[in-house]
Amino acid sequence: MAVKHDTEVVINGKVFTLSGYESEEYLQRVAAYINSKISEYNKIESFSRQSIDVQNTLLQLNIADDYFKVREKYDSLKEASEAKDKELYDVKHDLITNQIKMKNLEEALQKLRIENNENQKKIVKLETELGFSGEVEEYYDDVEEVSEGIPDIVREAPKSEGQSAVSSRRKTGKRKH
Repeated sequence: MAVKHDTEVVINGKVFTLSGYESEEYLQRVAAYINSKISEYNKIESFSRQSIDVQNTLLQLNIADDYFKVREKYDSLKEASEAKDKELYDVKHDLITNQIKMKNLEEALQKLRIENNENQKKIVKLETELGFSGEVEEYYDDVEEVSEGIPDIVREAPKSEGQSAVSSRRKTGKRKH
């Protein structure tokens, strides 16, 4: 439980005992603020000519004005802080979402790499089992060499279905295994 403090302060040349749960330093700062306001307004000639009641009312109004200006600024800063907090939350949320997506994509990529590696092994195995993978490539190379010597007119002539398959493979550079 907080301890109540009694502190003597001087306000406008008079000693007052302030009591509160705030620290003695805080209570002294409050008194110093009141003294600075009194000093500020005592420098104004028209203020000094007013009655004590009017002077006190003007001081109270100006202190209240200071309070409301600070309160307004505080509220504005609080709103800005809350907006930044929301923005930060949204950015963190997006970051986590993107990290999850990236992890899923990395896992999918790893699976595809493994699948690709397995497929490459299957291709090598099938070519080995068939025993003519090198022969097929040599055949297509021979066909390309022979077709280079054929005049363009012969190449453009209508072809049977089997011939066009060989020509199209040669043009695309793809070989059927």
